[in-house]
Amino acid sequence: MKKIFFTFIIAVTLFAFCMPLHAQNAGRARQVLDRTASLIMGKGGATANFTISNKSLGATSGTVSAKGNKFYASTPNVKVWNNGNTQWTYTRSTNEVTVSRPNDAQQMTANPYKFLSLYKSGYALSMTDRGQYEVHLKAIHPGRSIQEAYITISHNYHPTKIRMRQGKTWTTITLSGFRTRNIPNSTFEFNKRAFPNAEIVDLR
Repeated sequence: MKKIFFTFIIAVTLFAFCMPLHAQNAGRARQVLDRTASLIMGKGGATANFTISNKSLGATSGTVSAKGNKFYASTPNVKVWNNGNTQWTYTRSTNEVTVSRPNDAQQMTANPYKFLSLYKSGYALSMTDRGQYEVHLKAIHPGRSIQEAYITISHNYHPTKIRMRQGKTWTTITLSGFRTRNIPNSTFEFNKRAFPNAEIVDLR
């Protein structure tokens, strides 16, 4: 009985010490993401090169531009415009433009910076620092399309790698060549005049 009592006391003591440390760690993780978000999602915007890969899709590379909740991504076969509400996806091989309102996971496969709006609600945060920050996002609700993500961020608040899990599938996005610049809002809107012969498929 005495052994059980002492085990209980030790467990309670450890819990009491670990809870403030966990809260402090989560708070620091949020600070890092806040600094990263303010840098990337500022008034001007930012661009970067990216490579995205997973077991089912293989790998593809391209460029992405982001400004607030808007983004534009381009790969050799696909271009994606998102004005914060509507998304247009042009596929060169079929000469089709798909108009949609995608979920978080679908947006993140086209826009690596989507995590900058995800972390603010519905995720538990933690962080390690081994030369770069690695922030771990864990969904609180099992219905979230992205259940888990690891975001690697340099000490100057440039994201360099994102690993996200949708169901049992992990997708990895690497980022390089990050730079801030002034991007006009027209960059994030599909211009039909530039693709006059493309077939429009509206899925909204």
